[in-house]
Amino acid sequence: MNIIVSTIGQGLIWAILGLGLFITFRILNFADMSVEGTFPLGAATAVALIHQGINPYLAMLAAFLTGSLAGMVTGLLYTKGNIPILLAGILTMTAIFSINLRILNGSNLSLLNQHTLLNSGIMKSLPPYFNTVLTGLLVIIILIGLLIYFLQSEFGQAFIATGDNPIMARSLGIKTDAMIILGLMLSNGLIAFGGALVAQNNGFADVNMGIGIIVIALASIIIGEVAFGNLNLNNRLVAIVVGSIMYRFVLLFVMQLGFAANDLNLLSAIVLALALLSPKFRHFFGFTRILKGVSRSHA
Repeated sequence: MNIIVSTIGQGLIWAILGLGLFITFRILNFADMSVEGTFPLGAATAVALIHQGINPYLAMLAAFLTGSLAGMVTGLLYTKGNIPILLAGILTMTAIFSINLRILNGSNLSLLNQHTLLNSGIMKSLPPYFNTVLTGLLVIIILIGLLIYFLQSEFGQAFIATGDNPIMARSLGIKTDAMIILGLMLSNGLIAFGGALVAQNNGFADVNMGIGIIVIALASIIIGEVAFGNLNLNNRLVAIVVGSIMYRFVLLFVMQLGFAANDLNLLSAIVLALALLSPKFRHFFGFTRILKGVSRSHA
């Protein structure tokens, strides 16, 4: 029972990454590599501040702000510097690695004996792993509500139009560069916020914890889309959360088969590849069934 509750809790917390990446990957239509730097940046910022006695809620807010600043740098490099988005993200990610080393004053920092969101107040009285589920659920509900409100606003519609057709958006007077920078700030802010929460759940921050993060975030998005098919924008946000939980259960099943923790990134890549290839598989097997039906009718 505990392992199931833990898996659901992990899925809820890691779903924040999927929501953050959805903004750039699906709405703005590009993959932002800087998230592999902003995830540990948010973790490092929150853990370092908690160590200084700062309230965990303020530490989480600071993590969001630092991630947003990193996203702004990527956005400026892309829109004003005319650097391709992939390279702009890699440049930001590389620079953040050194920044994280300075923030942590080393390669990692533990939260042992520190008060966090997951071990203070009512969370201490909950059964094992239920604190992760409750925290993740509350955060996800708030974030999805805020994202729905934003995307349905006039400003949010202009943001969506920028991703759909930037040329048309500019013809309507929308400042697409500003929208792209805003999207990158919001996306990386959420990723850093998720990193801060994951660090508190894990009990430490590490400069290398961002490796492969983009694959994990993409898996939540793709699995949710594959599982539920065509959905409206609001429902797709919920599907990302469900996809994140499903992804965690897939990893749990695979790990139960005897794979080591060191294989996690390999397994994540395989799961994502299979999810991306699933439409091809459905088309192939559907085409095969049609051919078999035709051959029987001729027989």
